[in-house]
Amino acid sequence: MNYYIIIPAYNEEQFIALTLQSLVDQTVLPKKVVVVNDSSTDSTAEIVSTFAKEYPFISLVNKTSDAIHLPGSKVIQAFQKGLESVDDYYDFIVKADADLIFPLNYFETLISHFKSDERIGMVGGFCYIQKNGDWILENLTDKDHIRGALKAYRKETFKEIGGLKPAMGWDTVDELLCKFYDWKIKTDESLHVKHLKPTGANYSKTARYKQGEAFYSLGYGFWITSIASAKLAFRKKKPLLFIDYLNGFWKAKSSKKPLLVTEEQANFIRNYRWKKIKEKLL
Repeated sequence: MNYYIIIPAYNEEQFIALTLQSLVDQTVLPKKVVVVNDSSTDSTAEIVSTFAKEYPFISLVNKTSDAIHLPGSKVIQAFQKGLESVDDYYDFIVKADADLIFPLNYFETLISHFKSDERIGMVGGFCYIQKNGDWILENLTDKDHIRGALKAYRKETFKEIGGLKPAMGWDTVDELLCKFYDWKIKTDESLHVKHLKPTGANYSKTARYKQGEAFYSLGYGFWITSIASAKLAFRKKKPLLFIDYLNGFWKAKSSKKPLLVTEEQANFIRNYRWKKIKEKLL
């Protein structure tokens, strides 16, 4: 199977070489790796160019945008820029962060999963972060969810869900739409990916309401948003985030912010979320 990787990057000089080295060392190499340098002010572009000279399947695309790093929109706009530069001759496509170290058999294993069942639409491993000298599972991990840092989509799935949404919540709505269109999602606990920079490390305080807005845009409704907000605030060990998330929800609702999904899809998502909540409670 042919696979393409698109990596949005902003000021990643500390990590991008480690990420690219882990890709060129894969047991099954990618056909294309596109790094989108999104207005970096460091040596990110130069590092990528050095790799591109040695490995023809690596390319650099430069993009100019606002330097403010808000979750969702900036990274997916960069991903879309990279997508514009590739053709359609891939079997699956990967959105990856620029601060990851993949195990050498990572993509060979993904290929075996995709080949095992033609209805598997997404596959991913798990992110591990370094703490006190040990690599531990990132605390935001859910065993049936693929982290936004390392999303791999079968081409047919990617097209049917309409690609990636340039808004916070993109890495949740993609999986919910997979369910809506009856695709399967496969996570592999044996694939430990080193995540060198914790999720959200660069998010500013102005982004604190965005999660609640994202819950609204997914069509969750108030009660599911309340449960999801409490769960996420607990995982982040910041209880006051619960209030921020609810404020973000009401802000989006009062301004009639457009949903990321259709009414039919929103209804499916609410029913699916209630089903999962009841399963966990019981």
